Amino acid sequence: MIPAKDIEKIKETARIEEVVGDYVQLRNRGSNKLGLCPFHNEKTPSFTVSPAKGIYKCFGCGKSGNSISFVMEHEQLSFPEALRQLAKKYNIELNEVQSEEAKAQRNLFESLYIINKFVQKYYSKNMLESDEGRSVGLSYFKSRGFLDVNIEKFQLGYSMDSFDHLIKAASAGKYNEDYLIKLGLIGNKNNRKYDFFRGRVMFPIHNLSGKVIAFAGRTLSSDKKVPKYVNSPESEVYYKSKILYGAYQAKSSISKLDNCYLVEGYTDVISMHQAGIENVVASSGTSLTKDQIQLIKRFTKNVTVLYDGDMAGINAAIRGTDMILEADMNVRVVLLPDGEDPDSFVQAKGAEGFSEFVQTEGKDFVFFKTKLLLEQSEGDPVKKTALIRSIVETLARIPDPIKRSLYIRECSQLLKISEQIIINETNKVKRKKVDAYNSEREKTVSAPISNSPSNPPNFPNPDIASGKTVPIPDYQAATPENRFDKQIHKLEFEFVELFLNHSEKPIAGVSSLQWTFNELEEVGLNFQHPICIKVVDLFKEKLSAGEIATDKFFLEHEDNEIMKFCSNILLNQQEVSANWAKMYQIPVKQDGASYKDRFVNLVGRFKLVHIQKLVDENQERIKNTSDPEEMGKCLQIHQTLLKYQNDLSKELGSVIIR
Repeated sequence: MIPAKDIEKIKETARIEEVVGDYVQLRNRGSNKLGLCPFHNEKTPSFTVSPAKGIYKCFGCGKSGNSISFVMEHEQLSFPEALRQLAKKYNIELNEVQSEEAKAQRNLFESLYIINKFVQKYYSKNMLESDEGRSVGLSYFKSRGFLDVNIEKFQLGYSMDSFDHLIKAASAGKYNEDYLIKLGLIGNKNNRKYDFFRGRVMFPIHNLSGKVIAFAGRTLSSDKKVPKYVNSPESEVYYKSKILYGAYQAKSSISKLDNCYLVEGYTDVISMHQAGIENVVASSGTSLTKDQIQLIKRFTKNVTVLYDGDMAGINAAIRGTDMILEADMNVRVVLLPDGEDPDSFVQAKGAEGFSEFVQTEGKDFVFFKTKLLLEQSEGDPVKKTALIRSIVETLARIPDPIKRSLYIRECSQLLKISEQIIINETNKVKRKKVDAYNSEREKTVSAPISNSPSNPPNFPNPDIASGKTVPIPDYQAATPENRFDKQIHKLEFEFVELFLNHSEKPIAGVSSLQWTFNELEEVGLNFQHPICIKVVDLFKEKLSAGEIATDKFFLEHEDNEIMKFCSNILLNQQEVSANWAKMYQIPVKQDGASYKDRFVNLVGRFKLVHIQKLVDENQERIKNTSDPEEMGKCLQIHQTLLKYQNDLSKELGSVIIR
C-alpha cells in the first residue's frame, strides 16, 4: 500500500505537460497545449492539455483525466503501477506499507525481473560484441531483413553455443543461481548445471509494462532432432496463457487504430513492425486462450486473424478463433497466398501492398468458416452434416442475440437450410452449455479446497497482463425518461462547471455555492444524474464542515469516476442550448456574463424546466382521466403551473447580462 503522503507528492510533482510530453508532441495554444491524441487515430490535433489545471482532454474520442490516469490509460497499468512509474520518473522514494508475506512476494518478483533484464542484456551483448554472436546470431537476423532499430526495439540477442557461458557471466555478476534455475535459464541434470539456451537466437518476451518475463530461443541447426524453438518454463512472473508476443510494443497502436492483427510467429510480428504495421501480436505457436483474448479486448474489440495457406493449420486455428467470438469481439480473417506467411508476405509486398490485400481479401470469420467448410464437404451429406453442426457451435458462442440472429439468417442462405432449424440447433447447444456450467458449478461449490501440486494457489502479480483498470462510464449514458430530463441533466452539468470555477465567490452575502443550494432547497429541487449527485454531495459535505471544495480537490480525487468527470467538465465547458430562446422565449446570452448573472440565470432555467416537466405530466393526467372531480383538480393545477411558468419566464427575460 502506497501512503497518502507519497501519492500527494506524486500528484504535486508530476506536471501534466511533462508526463504527456513523453508520449505526445505538444505545441502552445493560448494557456493550453495541443497535440495529436495518443488514444485514437487523428490527423487534426484535438488533444488538449491544461498545465494550469493539471488535466488533459481529447475532444475527438473523449478521453480525459490527470497525470496518473494518463499513465494508467496509455500504459494500461493499475493505479499503484502508474504511481510507481511516475515516482521512478521523478525520483520520488515510495514508503510502501506491506505485510511480510506481500513484501517477500514482491521481492521475489523484483529479483526475477532483475535476473531476466540482466540475461536479456547479456544475450544482446553476445550478439553485438562477440565474433560468434555477430557471425551466427546477427547475420541470421540481417538475413531476415531486420534493421538495427527493430533488433533493438525487440531486444533480440544470441545465446553462446556453450554449456556454461551464461553460468560464468551470472556468477561474475553475483546473480542468484537459484533464480536462474527457477526461470529455466540454467538447467540442472544429474547435478550438472548447464546453459539451457545454447547456440540459439533469442527473442525476449515482455509483459505489458515492458519488463522481460521469459525467452524464446530458435535453433540455427539443420539437425531435425533439435527442436526449432524452445521456450522458458512458466514461473511466478510468466504465465504462457496470459501473454501475447509483441503486446507491449503493439498496445498503443492497437488502441489507436482500434484493430489487432493476430499472427503465429515472432518473426511475423517483427517483420510487420518493420513495414510500419505495429498493431500486431503473436500467439507464438500455441492455441489461443481466453486470457489472451481478454488481453486483446483491453485495447480493441476488433481482431484480424492472418492465416497462411496451410489447410491443416487453418482448421486448427479456426477452433481457437471461435473463442474470440465468444468474447463478443468482431473477427475478420485474411487467407494469405499459398506458400506465404505474414513475415514473407509483408516483406515481399510492403506496407501498402499488405494493407491493400487485407482490405480486399479480408472476410468476416463466420462467413469465411462457412464457405471454407462447404468447399471441403461438397457432395458428401455426412461431411455437410458435420459442417452444419460446427457452424451451429460457432453461432452459439456469439453472446449478442441481435448479431447472432443476423448471422443465422445469412448462414441459412449459404448452407441452404431452414433458418428455424439453425435457430433450434443453436438453442440446443446453448442449453447444453448452461447445463454443463451449472453442473460444474455445483461440483465446485461442494468440492474441498486443495493446495496440492495439481491445484496450486494462484499468487497475484501486479505486472501480469491480467491486471485490471477501472472502466470510465459514459456520462451521457444515464437514459432520460423524457426530453425534460435530458435538459435537466445538461443543466446539472452546467451547475457542476459553475461550482468548479466559482464556488468560493459571493452572492448575497454567502458563497455562490451556499446561495444555489438555498435557492434549490427552498423549492424542493434535487439533482438527478448519478455522477452529478456524487459531486454535489461532496460539495455539500465540505460545506457542512465549513470548507469550500476546490477544482483541485476534485481533479485529484481518489474516485477515478469523479476525477474523470470533473476534468471533462473543466476542459469542455457546458454551453447553453440555443433551443432555450426558441422553446421559452428567453433571451440567453452567456458571452461576458458575470458569474452572479450566470448563477441566477441557471437557477431560473433549472426551476423553469422542472415546472415545464410538471405541466407536461399534468396534461397527460388530464388526457387520461374521466373523473370530473379529478379533472377539476388537474385544471386548477394547470392554471397555477402556467402562472409560475409565465412569471419565471418574465423574470429570466429581465436578467441583465453584463
